[in-house]
Amino acid sequence: MQDSGEPGAWYVWQCSTEGYRDALYRPPVWIPDGDEPGADLLPSPEELAALARDQLRLPQPSIATSPTGDQLVHLPTWLWLEETGWGARSATASVPGVSVTATARPVSTTWSTGDGASVTCPGPGTPFPGGGDPEAPSPDCGHVYRSSSDHQPDQEFPLTATVRWKITWVGGGGAGTLPDLTTEATTTVRVAESQALNTG
Repeated sequence: MQDSGEPGAWYVWQCSTEGYRDALYRPPVWIPDGDEPGADLLPSPEELAALARDQLRLPQPSIATSPTGDQLVHLPTWLWLEETGWGARSATASVPGVSVTATARPVSTTWSTGDGASVTCPGPGTPFPGGGDPEAPSPDCGHVYRSSSDHQPDQEFPLTATVRWKITWVGGGGAGTLPDLTTEATTTVRVAESQALNTG
């Protein structure tokens, strides 16, 4: 509590931006009328960095495969994500005199192929080229199904892509890293025994 009877009020600082509500708790502070809050009452760069991380809006992965229809047992399936969703994203949190920016960069994609396998790729994967050899494996991100999906629910395997984002921050005279974030998308694929080719 304040030590004197001078007029003033209790304040709780909050950061806000359009479409975002600051949920961090800070203890209230007493500020006499006419005084400005001192630097010791403002959030640290690390606190602002955490707030900026919470404001990051990361795109959902957009899954693509080749063949474009049914996948084929024992033939390569190419896996990739649309490049429009693969790139750095940033958000900034500020208070008077201090601004901190958090940046998320995608670093890998892990695919759960539905047949018990998991494939981790160092990027978004390579799109299948027009006129490419349907028996050629992807140079960086693919899978070969060894069994059909005939005995699965709806005769399909779930196919999930999870993107891992590395988070860094800079501002307020400091810099550092924050815990990674992930985004995820799921589709389904039918895997057929037939050797008829349907490539995309």
